[in-house]
Amino acid sequence: MSDKKRIMLIDNEEGLCRMMEAVLADSGYAVKGYTRSFEAVEEFKAGDWDLVVSDIKMPGMDGLEVLQRIKAKDPLVPVIMITAYATVETSIQALRRGAYDMVTKPFEPEELLYRVKNALKHTQLLEENRELREELVGKFRFDNIIGASTGLKDVLDKVEKIAIRDTSVLITGESGTGKELIAQAIHYNSLRKEKKFVAINCGALPESLLESELFGYRKGAFTGAKENRQGLLEAADGGTLFLDEAGNLPMNVQKTLLRFLQEQEFLRIGDTTPTKVDVRIISATNAELKEAVKSGAFREDLYYRLNVLNLHLPPLRERRADIPLLAAHFITLQNKKFGTAIKGLAPDALEAVMEFSWPGNIRQLKNVIEACTAMENGDYLSLAVLSQFIEISHHVPGEEGDTAGDVDESDYSQALSRFEVDYLKGLLRKNRGNVEAAARDAGMNMATIYRKLKKYNIRREDYA
Repeated sequence: MSDKKRIMLIDNEEGLCRMMEAVLADSGYAVKGYTRSFEAVEEFKAGDWDLVVSDIKMPGMDGLEVLQRIKAKDPLVPVIMITAYATVETSIQALRRGAYDMVTKPFEPEELLYRVKNALKHTQLLEENRELREELVGKFRFDNIIGASTGLKDVLDKVEKIAIRDTSVLITGESGTGKELIAQAIHYNSLRKEKKFVAINCGALPESLLESELFGYRKGAFTGAKENRQGLLEAADGGTLFLDEAGNLPMNVQKTLLRFLQEQEFLRIGDTTPTKVDVRIISATNAELKEAVKSGAFREDLYYRLNVLNLHLPPLRERRADIPLLAAHFITLQNKKFGTAIKGLAPDALEAVMEFSWPGNIRQLKNVIEACTAMENGDYLSLAVLSQFIEISHHVPGEEGDTAGDVDESDYSQALSRFEVDYLKGLLRKNRGNVEAAARDAGMNMATIYRKLKKYNIRREDYA
């Protein structure tokens, strides 16, 4: 299929129609001209054309009716109207009915080409923005968040309910548990998803900079303020502002933020006129804010304003069933990024990652997998490579303190079976019952997946 942009020309003046057709074709466009407007409208189908150029004054069906009928079939296609009588009233009617641009006769070929290029560029930008929004929304869909543990399911159930309620949310949990990912999921599943998601780490900036970053400033407010500057709160207007490590907010910033949450307005530094914006606040902390409130380091009134709805993310050590899924996901990402073909973790390496406590949570697991894939020469990430990045527990049979002889071998078999069942169900849930996609995610052969599904009597149809 040709990559040329497809343009429909409609003009009852055959000479002008053929001239425009030649000019646009010479510039690399796929053009088809029509001298009868009824015929053009009848043949127009949504998605077949990138641009329509139509005269306004034509016998039978005039250009305004052509515009209306084409827009009814494809609201997104841009339409340029040509007229010899460019009155204000005609222009207003055309623009109201959805015309992108107006060209007045007589015109030079260069002017036509300029208008055509602008219309197509505008449409391309709109399409790219639409695709980007769809990609972001898809990326942060609930079923794209990796995990199958009960703890994560409980969180996602709450996220689904919280997303549509336009109120403040406080996300708590240890560092590396994915608080910002959950905040993004809330935003991209809310009514604000078409607007910006703006994030700031309140613990990464000194007090003086944090205030100006959040609220902006007026020219001359302090030394170095050479022009007015918009803050992140204003930049997020209509969308969501995510305050990571909110427990580090200094008192002066807490006061200004509290006023915003109460009045939906704030003062830029050095300003006397309030700035009003519509922003949802989602905050996160790995500290115990209640203790900070008791000690006076955090305002109690602000705490309750931020903590209207609360989400707590469990640490990775409390959701061990998710570790294999997350590891497989990170391996897949590394394979795609670097063109490698690591199939997964070796059995002893998988056992080691399941036993490790992961104090740095998901972030640490991600970094370890990235490091291992960079060092590994085999098909599977080995225990030897893994042991370079995390501490491995070693138990030698017969040594003092070894209790292996006291453990029934069936315990291990049962634990392994439970893990495999949870793992397989998680894969199917994530991939909506698609075994091929599940096998690709896990780095396993499809036949192996099918065999294990049969072994544990798991029906893929239950997850489609």
